[in-house]
Amino acid sequence: MTRMRTVDAAVAILEKEGATEAFGLPGAAINPFYSAMRAHGGIRHTLARHVEGASHMADGYSRAADGNIGICIGTSGPAGTDMITGLYAAWADSVPILCITGQAPVSKLHKEDFQAVDIESIAKPLTKMAMTVLEPAQVPGAFQKAFQLMRSGRPGPVLLDLPIDVQMAEIEFDIDTYEPLPVVNPAATVRQAERALEMLIASERPLIVAGGGVINAGASDRLVELAELLGVPVVPTLMGWGAIPDDHRLSAGMVGLQTSHRYGNESFLASDFVLGIGNRWANRHTGGIDTYTKGRTFVHVDIEPTQIGRVFAPDLGIVSDAGAAIDRFLEVARRWALTGKLPDYSGWADEVRERKAKLQRKTNFPDIPIKPQRVYQEMNRAFGPDTTYVTTIGLSQIAGAQMLHVFGPRRWINAGQAGPLGWTGPAALGVVRGKPDSTVVALSGDYDFQFMIEELAVGAQFNLPYVHVVVNNSYLGLIRQSQRGFQMDYHVSLAFENVNTPQDGTSTAQGYGVDHVKVAEGLGCKAIRVEDPDQLGAAFDEAGRLAEEYRVPVVVEVILERVTNISMGTEIDAVNEFEPIAESPEDAPTAILSLARA
Repeated sequence: MTRMRTVDAAVAILEKEGATEAFGLPGAAINPFYSAMRAHGGIRHTLARHVEGASHMADGYSRAADGNIGICIGTSGPAGTDMITGLYAAWADSVPILCITGQAPVSKLHKEDFQAVDIESIAKPLTKMAMTVLEPAQVPGAFQKAFQLMRSGRPGPVLLDLPIDVQMAEIEFDIDTYEPLPVVNPAATVRQAERALEMLIASERPLIVAGGGVINAGASDRLVELAELLGVPVVPTLMGWGAIPDDHRLSAGMVGLQTSHRYGNESFLASDFVLGIGNRWANRHTGGIDTYTKGRTFVHVDIEPTQIGRVFAPDLGIVSDAGAAIDRFLEVARRWALTGKLPDYSGWADEVRERKAKLQRKTNFPDIPIKPQRVYQEMNRAFGPDTTYVTTIGLSQIAGAQMLHVFGPRRWINAGQAGPLGWTGPAALGVVRGKPDSTVVALSGDYDFQFMIEELAVGAQFNLPYVHVVVNNSYLGLIRQSQRGFQMDYHVSLAFENVNTPQDGTSTAQGYGVDHVKVAEGLGCKAIRVEDPDQLGAAFDEAGRLAEEYRVPVVVEVILERVTNISMGTEIDAVNEFEPIAESPEDAPTAILSLARA
């Protein structure tokens, strides 16, 4: 055994657990922990400009890094409260991040000491564990338990709060004898798999709904194998997007009220059986439960027992890790395939593909100012199938999900349930850390972009290159659209006459307010403004070149028309299509994907 400070033991544990990517800000109450990181040298630290930004960076890293856990570090008091939005975003989407905060000395916790706050109580509803460690000897066990919890069952964040005197205390600890605690998750049985597939093969028009649990389990390839073996089309949820490539012949499109496809909704409404794997039946996916469930039989597989029946009662519920369930389904389906027990669903699959070919939204608009649909058309053309997209909320995210294409797991990084404005930029920096060899493209509306715009400087300082597409209509577009129901347009416009903007009428950005190009350049990044749709492709190509050359974030600001209503509705059978529907492949070039991989 070796006598050492608790923080030295904690850093050694982080390294042994494989959590070596940290984002944060030092401060007086967490400086002992920083001194341990500096002494050990095994953890790479990225200095954020805001602790909320650091928490989103850790979140983005965990989502992208395929099994590794991002760390967020801050000092006492407001640093912890600044992390709460980050904890909420991670908790809501089942993402493991470890937040570490400094704290006032134990003897001062009840005396309203400077920057002493009960962060344990504040964070508990949004974490799998929140703990202020009061005894130095508990530090190793607290970190050990944190990693076990983050990896077990439904993943999620943990917060550990370390009083400064606890950080400085010495304990006996031997890292060579430390071992991570075992992680054991529930697994479907063969009999459960047989029952589920018996229900499936009794149907005529089955679908598989693939949720984020499939991606968390690293089971996307096996999901595709299962779909191919059964011949059953797959509907990915927003969090499961990429579990099956968009151009796969069995990819049926997304279902829902907003981030959905016309053909996805139509095929779902035509189905009579649904096997949901690792999904939550989120309300933006289902809409009204009566409409969603009418005429269909449901099997629901989820790793968390209390998720089964939370939204509606399935006909069969199976508590299982998504990957383990898919393995059992494959085992049974392979056996049945040999005996000819599996039905031929090729006619149903062809019907689904035909809808995909015909029910496209129009994207090929030549208008100036630019219509947002054209932006996503050109992004599809410019960015390859290995691109990883990062976005959070707003009309930009909704339209992007309707019109972009994703071709693999962890290539759509989206704060799906919480949707905090400002998440996109810092999360993208975390994604770059987690996928350093990938092309990373972020997508923001102007308001989301402005929320944490200072974090661009982090990308410049630490050479984290990515392309950030900012679709600027100088509006809170989604809120403006929702205000239509109240016959108002109230405090949702961001437009004003910037006294620094030329008033000669040469730019359609005149009157749009914030000059995002100048702000981005002032933060050490490169930026391009696009006002003509025919220049979008060249701008995206140039942005990629600049990101590679200068190793900094590159902002592409696209000046949009002020008002565009994006397709959405209150029921999956009543989505309002505000724009003309594509009548030919020229109207919607994305239709070329419809019959791919035949």
